[in-house]
Amino acid sequence: MSSTHSTTRDAQSAIRDTVRDSMKDAKEAARESGKAGVYFFLSDLAAKQLGLLRELTPSATRIGLLVNPNNANAEAVTREMAAAVSAMGVQMEVVRASDTAAIDAAFAALVRNKTDALVVGSDPFFFTRRVQFATLAARHAIPAVYTVREYPEAGCLMSYGTSLVEVFRQIGIYAGRILKGAKPSDLPVMPSCR
Repeated sequence: MSSTHSTTRDAQSAIRDTVRDSMKDAKEAARESGKAGVYFFLSDLAAKQLGLLRELTPSATRIGLLVNPNNANAEAVTREMAAAVSAMGVQMEVVRASDTAAIDAAFAALVRNKTDALVVGSDPFFFTRRVQFATLAARHAIPAVYTVREYPEAGCLMSYGTSLVEVFRQIGIYAGRILKGAKPSDLPVMPSCR
């Protein structure tokens, strides 16, 4: 068995553990607060995204992570990615951007530092800049993975993550149940699994 398959299997195991722990935490928080909801795994997928990049670019030794420092999940995503990168034996370069010019500067830094591939963290601002990401990644020939399918629809290479359409559908179902009289504390935390 090659070390890439072994490393991918280790990353998949880490993902299962992360998902299980995240759901446990979400369910516990819901029980304590009396609130219900839909949990979607946008910040818990860095290891799987990294694994996909490694399959696409097996010779990659330096992986970039782009996060928005203003996003509350940025540090958690950075920690999760650092653990996955360490398990795979590659280097990680974290770049941060919170506006359009900073995204341009982040790509320039990735090129300057000879980064082989990129994982783009989940962020509402990044979502609005999908075309910019597609343009910069293509211009600089940096294979990148994103969190939702709307990125490839805008021209980006690939995504791995939760379907936002499915999340919004599940939220609508929850709202309907609550409007029909269900108590939020009686509703389970639902994982978005598409």
